[in-house]
Amino acid sequence: MARDELAPLTERWSPGDLSRPLPRIEASDIPTAVANAEAARRDWANTPLPQKITHLRDAEQALLKATEELAHGISLEVGKPLTESRAEVSAVIQKFNLTIDDAHRYLPDEVTSDGPHPALIRRQARGPAAVICPFNFPLHLGHGATIAHLLAGNPVLFKPSPYAAALGATYGNLLEPLFPPGVFQVVQGGAQTGEALALNPKVRAVCFTGSTTVGRQLAQNLAADFSKDLALELGGSNALIVCADADIEQAAKAAAEGACLTAGQRCNATSRIILERSIARKFQEHFLSALASFQLGDPLLTSTRLGPVISADAVARYQRLTAQYPGQWILPGQVQPMVDGRRGHYLHPAAVLRTDNGVGDQENFLPIVSLFIVADLDEAIHLQSLSADGLTASIFTRSEQTFQALGRRLEVGNLYANLPTTFSPSTLPFGGIKDSGNGRPGGRGFLRFTTTEQAVQWTKWSSI
Repeated sequence: MARDELAPLTERWSPGDLSRPLPRIEASDIPTAVANAEAARRDWANTPLPQKITHLRDAEQALLKATEELAHGISLEVGKPLTESRAEVSAVIQKFNLTIDDAHRYLPDEVTSDGPHPALIRRQARGPAAVICPFNFPLHLGHGATIAHLLAGNPVLFKPSPYAAALGATYGNLLEPLFPPGVFQVVQGGAQTGEALALNPKVRAVCFTGSTTVGRQLAQNLAADFSKDLALELGGSNALIVCADADIEQAAKAAAEGACLTAGQRCNATSRIILERSIARKFQEHFLSALASFQLGDPLLTSTRLGPVISADAVARYQRLTAQYPGQWILPGQVQPMVDGRRGHYLHPAAVLRTDNGVGDQENFLPIVSLFIVADLDEAIHLQSLSADGLTASIFTRSEQTFQALGRRLEVGNLYANLPTTFSPSTLPFGGIKDSGNGRPGGRGFLRFTTTEQAVQWTKWSSI
């Protein structure tokens, strides 16, 4: 999903203000952390669910009290606009109720009476779980997996993105004291740390949010340990399809929002817009107008809708792609090094009317949008299907029949009608297919993948 590139934990600066240093964070001792989790494994697995929930309710209150500190930390360290950061922390708090409800639904023994003997299906804890987090949602995505694993009885090793190391430390300082030793730990480091966690034989579940390339490497490296569960939430090259009968203004606003939220650094960002020819020109006019409302600004201001990207590497990738994509640039790419008197990694949205079919495009994770014009909806579906990704897609049409007919032909994990591709509430599962994931969705219901099933049956007990 997000590009969790190796970044040093020292000599870091805020992406919105490169004169502002970020705290120095030391890398963790991974063998010791795993040993602590393994030592806590049995006791935490045997802790009754109501007691686990009590610990989580204490964590919920601690995070609630620290809401503004956490939101400010997100904006400062990864450059997300403050309004988005506050929404992220709100989603973190919401996760407690949703996941506790899931625990009551999925964790109890399931009694069955339709077999030859009395029987039940028992959900058992897997063991220590590594949760490897992205920078773009530095708390929300990893937090959802964390509390699901904790409720299932699995100690958690929470590895923040190195780009969000200080925020991860704050999160850990709030939560670690609220659980028995070894049950919840924050481990710091870059790509090597994540690899060491994932490959450690004592770690029995891995939840990775990041790029398709790294996800594929993880899957290959863990293939021999087939009892270790791997949940992959990976990238997307998401299409917004605009039919001839659509509300063009609504579609344009949704496309701009999907392209610009978090500066395009979302796995479900809108990176491709597929237009029926008859409305293409009108859509472009509305789209450029909608993009104009996303003005660059200091991420620590509540008025800012478009903040910086995460790094100088992201800026270089933007420059390379805006020079590389073939077509007519209806909104040329532009780097703006200074915003509000501060030097940072600021990029204007860019949009290109493509002259090719985009085959081979990978997730750009930037505010760059490709527009494609098609003759009809069959061509639109064909063009969308050329992408190797299968995370989200949105169809804009006034016809429910058209939406249902097209939607059944789209291979994506999340499908929307007349909504942005970024509209992914925590009340639903969230995950991709094809190169976007492996069927282990985040969001609602992730708890299903945090346990193993044991089938138990017996005959009548005889008295002795």
